[in-house]
Amino acid sequence: MRRQLRLYLAYGLGDAGTGLAATLLGFYLFPFFTEVAGLSAGFAGAMLMVIKVWDALSDPLIGWLSDRTRTAWGARLPWIAGAAVPLGFCFAAIWWVPYETPGQRLGYYSVTAVLLMTAYTAMNLPYAALPSELSSSASVRTHLNAARFTGSLIAGFLGLMMAFSLVRQGAVGYERLGMLGGVLIAGSGLFCALGLGPFARHALGPATHLETIRVQLRRIAGNGRFRMVLGLYLLLWYALQLMQTVSLLFLRVVLHLGDNWALAMPMVFQLSAILGLWLWGQVAQRRGRIPALRWGVALWGIALLLALLLPPFPTGMGDVWQGLFLTLLVLTIVLLGLGGSTAFLIPWSLLPDAIDADPDHPAGFYTAWMVLVQKLGIGLGIFVLGIVLELSGYVASQGVNQPAGAVVMIRLCISVLPGTLIALGLIVMRHWPRRSAQPVSAL
Repeated sequence: MRRQLRLYLAYGLGDAGTGLAATLLGFYLFPFFTEVAGLSAGFAGAMLMVIKVWDALSDPLIGWLSDRTRTAWGARLPWIAGAAVPLGFCFAAIWWVPYETPGQRLGYYSVTAVLLMTAYTAMNLPYAALPSELSSSASVRTHLNAARFTGSLIAGFLGLMMAFSLVRQGAVGYERLGMLGGVLIAGSGLFCALGLGPFARHALGPATHLETIRVQLRRIAGNGRFRMVLGLYLLLWYALQLMQTVSLLFLRVVLHLGDNWALAMPMVFQLSAILGLWLWGQVAQRRGRIPALRWGVALWGIALLLALLLPPFPTGMGDVWQGLFLTLLVLTIVLLGLGGSTAFLIPWSLLPDAIDADPDHPAGFYTAWMVLVQKLGIGLGIFVLGIVLELSGYVASQGVNQPAGAVVMIRLCISVLPGTLIALGLIVMRHWPRRSAQPVSAL
């Protein structure tokens, strides 16, 4: 029991650093680029696309190299330990505002983003391949992914608390946020590698004789389960990323919330997502992963409908109306967190089933291409978001006083568009094999 607890704690710690990074980048990088670094919404969207596209392009290479790594610590831990400190350093650097022209800043952020995402992939991708190698049990794999995303969401909540305290200080606050986050990111990766050492040495390794990349790609294209998991992951994560990117704009510009309430709402979301991981993990154990997905997406859809209908904050209408508004807003955010947590847990708990369908079991390669397609899709989508916001009339320098077209577009981006994406996710999974969706046995 103690050994199993160490496995779950160490594995959960591994995604704490990358989860903290992903949460802060998702919620705050777009506002940082537009409000602090002085980039336009179009350029900010382009920068986020650069980050995602490079991150995606590096995935297959690192997955391929990781599958071929042979050490006493296994194939994955050297990558996790080796990338931890560079990732922390680059994370700190992305929040610094150099005192140059906007063009020079754009160049600085482009180079820093490439280095950041290279280190992120080198740490996170081998880490994500571990569940299918640490155990062949569906129950253990589900628990590992639950531990992973619990660590990720708890660390993300800690990051949001740090941001709540620091970002109102402007450029100096963002710089401090980067440095503090960088230390936590580096430390979590190193401790994860240390904790997983005894398990990784005896893990199932990748196939000794892997085929060429071209043959592997043909296998991926012919793996029906993998195509379904890939489609689900892309759709759910783009919906989640879209909501994160525009969330602060929605709270400030559309709902007219002050900074205290606006900066607190992402923390409510994060806590609800942590609860959601436990909830859907229990549902998956008892009813199966596909029913957990359906019920979670249903809650997510209800929350998106509420987001579409929420009126602006009722200034001057008395404490009762303001209290009712805030209660409804918190309820909406809680439901978003509960439903959105399915995007963390379910695709990754289904991925090992798709890997098992391949007799050569190249977990790193499948993981790499799953993440690659997701990142390319999200990168393109966020780029389009920046362009669409700019075309709708959004100008960051105007603060909360945006034209009506921009207000409508922000509301659609946090309600109708994510709702369409999650509905498509359910359609993609309609033919998932029943035997693979059965409840997993208890530990």
